Amino acid sequence: MVDSKVDINSMFEPVDNNSASKEKKNTKRAKKVITDLHFEYPKDENTFIFVGCDEAGRGPLVGNVVAGAVVLDPNNPIEGLKDSKKLTEKKREALYEEIISKSLAYGIGQATPEEIDSINILWASMLAMERACMEVMKKITPHMALIDGNKVPKNLPFRAMSVVKGDMLVPEISAASILAKVTRDRELIELDKLYPQYGFAKHKGYPTAFHLEAIQKYGLLPCYRKSYGPVKNLLEK
Repeated sequence: MVDSKVDINSMFEPVDNNSASKEKKNTKRAKKVITDLHFEYPKDENTFIFVGCDEAGRGPLVGNVVAGAVVLDPNNPIEGLKDSKKLTEKKREALYEEIISKSLAYGIGQATPEEIDSINILWASMLAMERACMEVMKKITPHMALIDGNKVPKNLPFRAMSVVKGDMLVPEISAASILAKVTRDRELIELDKLYPQYGFAKHKGYPTAFHLEAIQKYGLLPCYRKSYGPVKNLLEK
């Protein structure tokens, strides 16, 4: 979050780029997908507020897909940011609190199982990212979104750039992945309190052997994704 009285532009250092040829080259760079293990921020004097976006929960059979969006404060760095899947639960929880405390703006967006079944998990993930970015825009309007993966949301009101392995390469995306992962895990822990026989707190909705056995034994809950294979197969029996 950020004080509305703060001059956001003064907190960032724009890159000097007076050459027309450099501007053309950087425009091309901003459009391409990064496919190696190296990332450079687009060098554009008018693009220096970046929001990182990532999601959690594409693979599970149950619950919402959750997206995070984060604008980091260059004057208040956070140590240890990396792909949320590479962190222990304890470390993720600690970084979650630090991110929401130190970032200039952050947002959480979600798409429901019904939306996942209607438009598929890819575009439901993009929808969740759009919603997360809308939350960010209540405080700051970014110049560009940096999106983990090789697709970008269709309906963002600013430019977007996909970054393959972005959760490993871009701190803003790493922070977003942590917010998304912690938020979704917390939701599954709460679901586990209501339905402990399914083991949601342990497998987080993924199709483990225990989870599939629980579905066979206890049946489906309304929060399951009906378009997913194991759930769809059970419904068709």
